[in-house]
Amino acid sequence: MQNIHLKIDGMTCGGCANSVNRVLREINGVGDVQVDWQNGTATVQFDAAQTDVAALVDAVENAGFNVQAA
Repeated sequence: MQNIHLKIDGMTCGGCANSVNRVLREINGVGDVQVDWQNGTATVQFDAAQTDVAALVDAVENAGFNVQAA
């Protein structure tokens, strides 16, 4: 498993964090997800054999947020 830190712009509340958490957990190969809306970050544990950083970024962007791999 690998860890990636994402910088996410546009999260303004716990509901936003829940949305980001949900879309990331729906991706095959994603394990633990920790989202902090106040700091605008997410830490994602994932299996590189099943998914990649681009898929994680796309999922968050499709949920309506700007994201960068940190």
